[in-house]
Amino acid sequence: MANSILASEVSTVILACEAGMGSSLMSVNSLKKKLKKANVTSVKVIHKPARDVPANAQVVIVHKGLAKVVRGKVPDAVVVTFNHFLNDPAFDKLVQAFVDGSEIVSTEG
Repeated sequence: MANSILASEVSTVILACEAGMGSSLMSVNSLKKKLKKANVTSVKVIHKPARDVPANAQVVIVHKGLAKVVRGKVPDAVVVTFNHFLNDPAFDKLVQAFVDGSEIVSTEG
């Protein structure tokens, strides 16, 4: 498992979910808005079911309940977990890493 990656090396963030409906789509849109508001235009946010995360994923943000699925699917990706689909501090920390050009660090879920 990758422990961290420099934000400047990331071109795509995948928000992984269970079924691809409802709450997770709101999270994707919220993350996109936060990045846009922070003037972060160099990264794309895409939405994938946890079981369909591509092998070349760099950073995956996922609800803590699905973290093991994602880690099993993409062991080399940085996996950031969250508890709440909206307004979770994990989303703000991720955006801040892009703003600062700092490391995005895997979290335990």
